[in-house]
Amino acid sequence: MTLEIITSDTLVPFRHGFFTRRGGASSGVFAGLNCGTGSSDQSEIVAINRARVAEAMEVPEDHLATVHQTHSADVHVVSGPVDTPKPRADAMVSNTPGVALGILTADCQPVLFADAEAGVIGAAHAGWKGALDGVLEATVDAMMTLGATRDGIVAVIGPSISQRAYEVGPEFLDAFLDEDPQNARFFANGSDDRFHFDLPAFGLHRLRTAGIAAEWTRHCTYSDADRFYSYRRATHAREADYGRLISVIRL
Repeated sequence: MTLEIITSDTLVPFRHGFFTRRGGASSGVFAGLNCGTGSSDQSEIVAINRARVAEAMEVPEDHLATVHQTHSADVHVVSGPVDTPKPRADAMVSNTPGVALGILTADCQPVLFADAEAGVIGAAHAGWKGALDGVLEATVDAMMTLGATRDGIVAVIGPSISQRAYEVGPEFLDAFLDEDPQNARFFANGSDDRFHFDLPAFGLHRLRTAGIAAEWTRHCTYSDADRFYSYRRATHAREADYGRLISVIRL
């Protein structure tokens, strides 16, 4: 099966893609293009999947840079192949031709950034904690240190969990209200004391407030098991583990 790659005209002319799970070598609960080296999938199979992604991005395998993601607001500047062990960060930026930045997700937001005029790219893993702590704004700031401009940067949020599938408790709501009472707009009432959180809308809000033109591809990871991995769906199904999607942009 060939790879399925979701793209956005907003990120043209940069080669990029939000890869679905289709076209990979993994099997079982990981069936498809699992690119998560932190999963319990066979490392040799994950390496095959990542090699297919590198080939699709037209870069050598060692130029597909990923980081050890920790739900932080830390940003790593990539100027060549990333060393082992991988840097601990949740975003990367680069102005080095031939480098591809890859972010792994399974419900959290993968966000790809580009400034075509400056020749600077970025990629961020923005779950609720990273987004609340400022990983998106930190990525923009890091791109600007490489020559990008706020007016020149565009961002696209890829497949993420949608509001209807993202049920949370009152303590989750409180964390957002403590940061800004107006964050209540991103929550809808659920059953009993539960709420439904709109992660992509929150990401768009943070990006646009930072002066960045942004959009969401409007794909829900939870509700489309054929195309996307989902941590929350795997948890509800009591599966032992789950695959990780990869989203990539390159210079």
